[in-house]
Amino acid sequence: MKRLLVVGGYLLLTACASTPSHPQDPLEPLNRAVYRFNDAADKAVLKPVAQAYQQVTPQPLRTGVGNFFDNLRDVYSAANNTLQGKAELALTDVLRVSFNSTFGLFGLIDIATPMGLKSSKATLGDTFAHYGWQDSSYLVLPLLGPSTVRDGSGMLISNSLEPATSVFHTHTQASVARVLNAVNTREKLLGLEEMVDGAALDNYSYVRDGFLQMRAHQLGLPQGKRQQEEELNIDDLVDEPDASAPAVNAPNDASAPEAKDASAP
Repeated sequence: MKRLLVVGGYLLLTACASTPSHPQDPLEPLNRAVYRFNDAADKAVLKPVAQAYQQVTPQPLRTGVGNFFDNLRDVYSAANNTLQGKAELALTDVLRVSFNSTFGLFGLIDIATPMGLKSSKATLGDTFAHYGWQDSSYLVLPLLGPSTVRDGSGMLISNSLEPATSVFHTHTQASVARVLNAVNTREKLLGLEEMVDGAALDNYSYVRDGFLQMRAHQLGLPQGKRQQEEELNIDDLVDEPDASAPAVNAPNDASAPEAKDASAP
């Protein structure tokens, strides 16, 4: 419940925007502050716990834990695919849950994927996008990481229903399950921070741009609307097609003006 209050209060700050450097990041100053907080918390707590979890837990058991929570997400996916009117995908999700929850030992073994039942993993944020809310501002959630206002709103609504307690029976069990899911998820991402550090001068921008591109791809949008407008403005500045000539020709081109000057009257 405390996490819901934090997320809900954070969403109310969407009006506090100033001089964004990215068209989909009007909350950049606030987002950067939360990003720094998340990074510090990850280095101090979550990453060491995930590393210890990796060392003491065999890979088959970690895979089983991931499959278990993945099976629960299929329940969410079935509901959201139904809301979007995607009957075939919803049916696939239901079949995945049915097979994995029974023959897959409560979801610990994923037998649905080898059977050809592909996972779709639709969220409430995807449902909002399906009904028109496609272009949404970037939002970094405390402890939860990259998101958007649309996806954060969907997460807030989904979590407010407290569906986990119906599976784990008590709030304590549900809380322990959430922690285990977070640690298991973080374990899968070990090493990613080194890749980000080595690939970007500004880690925040690198993560933001990658996340927004990923979400646009998941929603079937090659680029966000505001990103398209920005690229069109950049293209309008390039009037001559020869402006993008290969750099290999630069030495030859450099001599052209000299020859022209020599022949000038």
